[in-house]
Amino acid sequence: NYSLCLKPELLDFTFEGKLEAAAQVRQATNQIVMNCADIDIITASYAPEGDEEIQATGFNYQNEDEKVTLSFPSTLQTGTGTLKIDFVGELNDKMKGFYRSKYTTPSGEVRYAAVTQFEATDARRAFPCWDEPAIKATFDISLVVPKDRVALSNMNVIDRKPYPDDENLVEVKFARTPVMSTYLVAFVVGEYDFVETRSKDGVCVRVYTPVGKAEQGKFALEVAAKTLPFYKDYFSVPYPLPKIDLIAIADFAAGAMENWGLVTYRETWVALVVGHELAHQWFGNLVTMEWWTHLWLNEGFASWIEYLCVDHCFPEYDIWTQFVSADYTRAQELDALDNSHPIEVSVGHPSEVDEIFDAISYSKGASVIRMLHDYIGDKDFKKGMNMYLTKFQQKNAATEDLWESLENASGKPIAAVMSTWTKQMGFPLIYVEAEQVEDDRLLRLSQRKFCASGPYVGEDCPQWMVPITISTSEDPSQAKLKILMDKPEMSVLLKNVKPDQWVKLNLGTVGFYRTQYSSAMLESLLPGIRDLSLPPVDRLGLQNDLFSLARAGIISTVEVLKVMEAFVNEPNYTVWSDLSCNLGILSTLLSHTDFYEEIQEFVKDVFSPIGERLGWDPKPGEGHLDALLRGLVLGKLGKAGHKATLEEARRRFKDHVEGKQVLSADLRSPVSLGDPVLASGFGTLHTLHKQADMQEEKNRIERVLGATLLPELIQKVLTFALSEEVRPQDTVSVIGGVAGGSKHGRKAAWKFIKDNWEELYNRYQGGFLISRLIKVREHLQKLSRLSCVCSGPFLFCELHADAVVV
Repeated sequence: NYSLCLKPELLDFTFEGKLEAAAQVRQATNQIVMNCADIDIITASYAPEGDEEIQATGFNYQNEDEKVTLSFPSTLQTGTGTLKIDFVGELNDKMKGFYRSKYTTPSGEVRYAAVTQFEATDARRAFPCWDEPAIKATFDISLVVPKDRVALSNMNVIDRKPYPDDENLVEVKFARTPVMSTYLVAFVVGEYDFVETRSKDGVCVRVYTPVGKAEQGKFALEVAAKTLPFYKDYFSVPYPLPKIDLIAIADFAAGAMENWGLVTYRETWVALVVGHELAHQWFGNLVTMEWWTHLWLNEGFASWIEYLCVDHCFPEYDIWTQFVSADYTRAQELDALDNSHPIEVSVGHPSEVDEIFDAISYSKGASVIRMLHDYIGDKDFKKGMNMYLTKFQQKNAATEDLWESLENASGKPIAAVMSTWTKQMGFPLIYVEAEQVEDDRLLRLSQRKFCASGPYVGEDCPQWMVPITISTSEDPSQAKLKILMDKPEMSVLLKNVKPDQWVKLNLGTVGFYRTQYSSAMLESLLPGIRDLSLPPVDRLGLQNDLFSLARAGIISTVEVLKVMEAFVNEPNYTVWSDLSCNLGILSTLLSHTDFYEEIQEFVKDVFSPIGERLGWDPKPGEGHLDALLRGLVLGKLGKAGHKATLEEARRRFKDHVEGKQVLSADLRSPVSLGDPVLASGFGTLHTLHKQADMQEEKNRIERVLGATLLPELIQKVLTFALSEEVRPQDTVSVIGGVAGGSKHGRKAAWKFIKDNWEELYNRYQGGFLISRLIKVREHLQKLSRLSCVCSGPFLFCELHADAVVV
């Protein structure tokens, strides 16, 4: 047990701490080694139970290893006792450990909150501890804070009393936590409003927001109150704490953090992120990974089940189609590169942990869990999850422990199948051709590693155990056959498939592989795209595979562009979003050639019909996906230089700025794209940024500014990105936006990063954001040499759960 009292000073950015750790000496020693970083120990002692206290006589800091050795004048004998440490530290400005977060009060005064971010290895910056996930403990936390501030921690408040040394302070004591890892401990001191409710299971749910913005927390509150009972039912394990707080932090490097009972977020809320962090309350917090090698399981699982949860709460969102666009295809783009890595990566030194918070751990992890869930079936998957959580609750587990539980529940060879997906990098390309044999269809399948750099040419080609589903036009929404492809080649006979029926692999785009059809099979699928009988997620997967095959040089780009004509009746937002992204990548690659103008004309031809159908104004009965589609299509037409779209955008932007007609939030980004073509655009948008009350609106304007095409404005935007007007966490996305806006923008952004590298590195060193910035930097460096296989335009950085995924 740790008994911890912290007293943050919100003016001089320091804190004092007192720690009493109930410990057991297992082997006689005169030294105690703990994790400790950026902390100065004042005094330390050890009191064996029933014996005299022994004062430590030396503190040896190993700064590189983030450890301290406490030396004692006599041997500490085996048995239980209490380790006492008084210490001081700094409320840093690096968005890790115990740090300060700047905010502005409704009256305009700048103040600071004291907040925490401990994952992966930064609890040691707030108090000396054994900062490893497997060294679990209970925590009794007290905070000494100004009496007009809110103080929060993992558990509920059990006492609040005046602080004897200062009448302006109070001591807030929290209930003892369950057994938990240090990286999940959290505390927050600041000024906040909140909205609250109770879940149907009686858990107190609160959402804390900046003062005066409680209304903005209502959506997150609704999602959280629906989510907790969903997970309780799904896992058949109740939420183990009496309360859950969700709090918006102004300066925050990660997308969000799943601290047990006190989830921290940026000030931009989305349902998926709430679902992700609340899933961790069970999968990660109740049962925790043994070591950081198993981080992928923690994050991959939560990144999958967040979609399952949102699909349950908001079935109208068509969320699984969005999963394929946002996670599955992103993971495949990264995993097809020669320098990818396996999902499960051995982590030696804790400093290596931040490197694996990436799209492989999150998005590929989520995709293979989704494939596993489909392979096992929901009933047996839930049964296996309950076995796992029940067996290991308040303990630590490894990936193999989950496979064992799921294998016991399903009777299928889970460990054998999944090791081919988690222990080797990459994924297969399944080539398929068909032959009509009387009333049946004979399929010949072969698998080969898919590489973004071209056809695999190595001798020892890796193999996967691939769960494959096959559907036909007889019933496009159901699998006619499910098989496990456990060899390089195999033949499958589909009974009763007429010559005029199409056949498609990978129903629902669930299997983590790409498919290459023979010309005849691909041709037969086009009517299913035109008449929309092929489900949206399958239409999306089909074109995404084709674009990737073309980028890898396996098929001709012309073949893909011909298939685009089949999407003339496409109504689905997510399908259009993915098409738009793929055409954007193609535009980026062609921006260095004579064909750039032709691809812009092609984009206008493709998007004009859907743009005309949607128009500018919402129609009765539209859902939120229709509004998103309108914004996407108009933005794409505007960026491609569609004259009528630009003219209407300028008119509406002018009316918005002059207060004649306020634009809906969904149209603000595409409409603003009309004005930066004019030199006055920066000043107008800059003013709107200053006036914006919601962080979402500020971020929206930052993305638009980043997308400017005018060379004379690009430098202004880059300077703006490093100014105090942009939160440090958002600087990376503004620079990324400039990089994705144009060829000139890429060159300017690359020079800007080089010129300001020291300041940027010092700002983000050792945190999540430095790796995101390096991704932008490497991408620009490659483009500047014209030698990359482009894996995506950096139009903006998107928050995705715990990570910021570029």
